[in-house]
Amino acid sequence: MIVDALRATGVTKVFGEGGSEVRAVDDVSLGLKRGEVTLIMGPSGSGKTTLLFALGGLVRPTAGHVWIDGHDLAALQERKLPRVRLANFGFVFQDFNLLASLTARENVQVPLELAGVRPAKARERAGKLLKALGLGGRLDFLPEKLSGGEKQRVSIARAIANLPKVLFADEPTANLDSKLGKVVAGLFRKLARATGTSVLMVSHDSRIVDTADRLLLMEDGRLRAME
Repeated sequence: MIVDALRATGVTKVFGEGGSEVRAVDDVSLGLKRGEVTLIMGPSGSGKTTLLFALGGLVRPTAGHVWIDGHDLAALQERKLPRVRLANFGFVFQDFNLLASLTARENVQVPLELAGVRPAKARERAGKLLKALGLGGRLDFLPEKLSGGEKQRVSIARAIANLPKVLFADEPTANLDSKLGKVVAGLFRKLARATGTSVLMVSHDSRIVDTADRLLLMEDGRLRAME
């Protein structure tokens, strides 16, 4: 039996109040199965990124529950959230979120060390991942010396390095050309199959549809299966 890595029920996120209230996510229930790649598509402003952030414990839902490893992220104390995220999740953000003072390799290496990997092993794993993503010649470059596509690949390496239970990817191919975008999406699929990681991608990129096991559409904060 395939088990859910994460389960969300009735997740709602409201911004503002009164006449200015915006229901960005509206009563979404979703299970993310181990080893499965889920792709959510939809127009800009439909609530895709807000949902991803709510499921990943980066935004607290107004209502509903998000269960991972016995924890309800919606009710968990703020001080406990970082540890639960570090232990269970990997994130690929649209704006990369790389540390400007660290090299490409160090940006991947440091989170591994924080998770308990020995420095030498973390350095080795970071180097291998970056080389697999075509960045062998950029290991010791600071983010300011990298192109948008290169920064995206560093962000991806960092997200998958610790073999997370759930990988959240917000427009992961947005800064990549067609060929590299398919390579990255294929890498996510291989990760899911090999390790049981559940992958949730939010994207406008129709080129990666065939790498997903499940396609969902988000419109006006509501989620449904694509026909």
